[in-house]
Amino acid sequence: MLEDSHYYFQKAADVLNLPGRLREILWIPIRTVKVDLVIDDDDGKLQHYQGYRVQHNKARGPMKGGLRYHPDMDEDHAAALANLMTWKTAIVDIPFGGAKGGINCDPLTMSENELNKVTRRFVEQTKEIIGPTIDIPAPDVNTNPKIMGWIMDEYSKYAGFSPAVVTGKPLELFGSEGRDEATGRGVMVVLDEALKDRGKSWQDVRVAVHGFGNVGSNAARLIAQQGAKIVAVADHLGGVSNDEGLDVEALGLWVAEHRSVKGFPGGAAFNGPEVIMWDTDVLIPAALENAITEDNVDEVRADIIIEGANGPTTPVAHEVLVKRGVLVVPDILANAGGVTVSYFEWAQNIQQFRWKKERVDEELTHKMRKAYAAVRDVAEKENIDMRIAAFVLGIRRVGKAATSRSYIPEKIKL
Repeated sequence: MLEDSHYYFQKAADVLNLPGRLREILWIPIRTVKVDLVIDDDDGKLQHYQGYRVQHNKARGPMKGGLRYHPDMDEDHAAALANLMTWKTAIVDIPFGGAKGGINCDPLTMSENELNKVTRRFVEQTKEIIGPTIDIPAPDVNTNPKIMGWIMDEYSKYAGFSPAVVTGKPLELFGSEGRDEATGRGVMVVLDEALKDRGKSWQDVRVAVHGFGNVGSNAARLIAQQGAKIVAVADHLGGVSNDEGLDVEALGLWVAEHRSVKGFPGGAAFNGPEVIMWDTDVLIPAALENAITEDNVDEVRADIIIEGANGPTTPVAHEVLVKRGVLVVPDILANAGGVTVSYFEWAQNIQQFRWKKERVDEELTHKMRKAYAAVRDVAEKENIDMRIAAFVLGIRRVGKAATSRSYIPEKIKL
């Protein structure tokens, strides 16, 4: 994934004619931290995990990025995602830089007590490098509001009352209205813009969704509310389809009870990975990375792809899709709704003043529409695809902030 990020960074830097020295400064993280986490499990046995935090860039403000709990979490993964966060926050024009991190644990095999222990140990080991004006973590894969609440509580033991140290918290611990659905809502908003660009209405489109976690489920629900048909949904255990449109609300209730779309009685079962090749107008890859690759891209039939997940399309597959005329709205734009509402939560915590959900949704919609228009304008002006245009926009904004701080000697035109 780090190689993919570097590939797109270099292509965008070529468009901007950035000198090598500036490319190096903008690419390399300012800090990489690896910590050992040792806890007693529920059986009294010692368990050893490794935690990571990569802080990429702070030119535009304190760093921001999720915490991922996954057995495959490593330094390269964190570095790639931190890099993307830098450009993502710049694209939606919020005052943050980029960071990312996590722990190489498997929450599916751990008790809540064990998760609590490893989370608090991670905060204990990283408390000097996170904080409301330094680096603000947030939920990511396999983390949730409860874990964010533990982070706030543990950090506050050392720094005093600090709700703004982390976002994505429960409402009872100063979280924000609308945060849970924010990434999915952002996906819906940019799809609305993409449909306008293609001269389509909500009632015209059939949608397939890969992944039915937080992002996929909320995106599907909100898109269905606009009048589109969600005709196929898949997760890691299976898929379900209905040509007349799935009952997304009922599907959500089923998944809450059964932890998978598999077996849902409101549609026909199919092999999950086939959803990528489904005969639809819109495909939303909202699971893990590398869902669309050179092995299956020729069978992708959607002509609009909205990337809800991070890195769901490999560079080779992306080039094939672009040449074929598919409109790909990239992850660093399409799934930026989460970090945008995290910014709103952080602002509310700093102000100690809570916004109503209507205001959160309105501000998010405005930010996402403005960001989409800005990326589209760059794409049209430079005659490049939306992904490279998003990187160009993000790098340009970060580069301007960095050169304005005067720690980069080159005064170049961005």
